[in-house]
Amino acid sequence: MPPPVSNPYSTSSARNYALGVLTVVYSFNFIDRQLLSILQESIKLELSLTDSQLGLLTGFAFAMFYVTAGIPIARWADRGNRRNIVALAIGVWSFMTAISGFVQNYLQLLLARIGVGIGEAGGSPPSHSIVSDIYPPEKRATALSIYSTGVNIGILFGFLFGGWLNEFFGWRVAFVVVGLPGLLIAILIRTTLAEPIRGLNENKQVPEALVPFKQVLALLWSRKSFRHMALAAGLNAFAAYGTLNWLASFFIRSHGMTTGELGTWLALSTGLFGAIGVFAGGIIADRLAPRDKRWYVWLPAIAGFISLPFTMVVYLTSSQYTALILAFVPGLLFNVYLGTTIATSHALVGQRMRATASAILFLILNIIGLGLGPWSVGMLSDYLLPALGNESLRYAMVALIPTVLFWSSCHFYLASKNLRTDLAAAPD
Repeated sequence: MPPPVSNPYSTSSARNYALGVLTVVYSFNFIDRQLLSILQESIKLELSLTDSQLGLLTGFAFAMFYVTAGIPIARWADRGNRRNIVALAIGVWSFMTAISGFVQNYLQLLLARIGVGIGEAGGSPPSHSIVSDIYPPEKRATALSIYSTGVNIGILFGFLFGGWLNEFFGWRVAFVVVGLPGLLIAILIRTTLAEPIRGLNENKQVPEALVPFKQVLALLWSRKSFRHMALAAGLNAFAAYGTLNWLASFFIRSHGMTTGELGTWLALSTGLFGAIGVFAGGIIADRLAPRDKRWYVWLPAIAGFISLPFTMVVYLTSSQYTALILAFVPGLLFNVYLGTTIATSHALVGQRMRATASAILFLILNIIGLGLGPWSVGMLSDYLLPALGNESLRYAMVALIPTVLFWSSCHFYLASKNLRTDLAAAPD
């Protein structure tokens, strides 16, 4: 008879500590990623860049390496030590962020951002898998939503620190100051977190063999709910990243704001309020799900529809402070989908498929959202520049962001049509 297995996460304090540390890691992921958007006007001026080049930096070039590296890292996480992978990942992306402050031209900055993307690819899939193993299914959306607040906490500090550091010390110092602390977090992860036991929390036997990637992909693709949900998440991310990466530039160009004051406003609207939205979304979905599992996709659909009119007014109003105040509504609602979408993806697959399922979801989400969102806005802004001058960015955003957000909400609703059937057919 095998000896009893000791669960390192049998207590709530151990689970909550792990969740807290992983949320800090995810926060640094987005501090390092989002920092560029508040600094890009200064970088554009010094390095003589176009909006298309900036969109490539913050979008497609970053996203392609992020998602390409994400799949093999997720496969590693489904069979290896996830704690060690997370520690290595934050060490790599923090180092690459810090050396971004020393670049001398566009190519060097592009290569540094690619390095950040490769490092950050190792953060989320193994972290998602850890969280799903230490929390029971009925608390998983809440836990993953708490983890997902790292997006908005990172945005908050990225805008706040980046804005003021840039104003007083310049963009190069901002990269170095923000990048270096992540190296200490890597040591903390490696020395204080335990690797959870797969499936122990659900009393399920986890197969020793790694499930082939094609099998995980085929399983997810066979679920109509996942296809609609993944496309919806990608389109929501298109709107969110298109906004996050260009909102600061919009206020600087169209309203003449400085990075310090602007960074404070955006830290509150997209950072603090965004974190509240993600956290509340997971809790509300977990409370409503016992009545109907479709609330996991209904909730982000409703959030998207509510955001639409506010998003349009933000870009069209001539009043700087009206725009800043109304930006709190989409800031609150843009990322409600994150925790519920990740939890639902995990519920559709087996135990040793979770990190891979997260990677597949994030591949779709990031190619459409992170890859195409900022780049498309930048390309359209450059196209409109001869006719609209300094206002080209305003009209590029108002043409793209609300349209894609509406499209996203429609697919979240369509995902609900097959969700209950697909969840009932999920493997162990």
